[in-house]
Amino acid sequence: MTKIDFYHLQNQTLENVLPKLLEKSYQLGKKILIRIGNEERVEFINNLLWTYDEESFLPHGSKKDGHAEAQPIWLTSENDNPNNADFLFLTDGAEADCEEIKKFERVFNIFDGNSAPAVEKARNFWKELKQNSLDVSYWKRNDNGIWEQQGG
Repeated sequence: MTKIDFYHLQNQTLENVLPKLLEKSYQLGKKILIRIGNEERVEFINNLLWTYDEESFLPHGSKKDGHAEAQPIWLTSENDNPNNADFLFLTDGAEADCEEIKKFERVFNIFDGNSAPAVEKARNFWKELKQNSLDVSYWKRNDNGIWEQQGG
């Protein structure tokens, strides 16, 4: 069964959180699809993943790079899965329906907790997933900066 994790960003940015989550997922040997709200942000995140840490390397690509099927991490604003990913990351308001979600082993829905529309969208998505009996968890950073599961 697909596991869906909601990551509530409050005192951190997507740019700080996403690379670390990707590193952990990539170390598991999983192919990853990052669905991003729009093409401009795809290219921003694409560039970020090349430069976020001199000590790290996350092999990835986007439409401008091509060869999607060979990329372990694929960034897109489209509703496709050209690299046959096991894990799906939803960021910047990107969406997936319940049927699509069931095709992934794990889904990470990362949303901006400082944006009322983003929080409302996450709540509605949570309700939809729960109504479809999907396995959802909610993660929030504690005062020490450690992610803690808040319930499901």
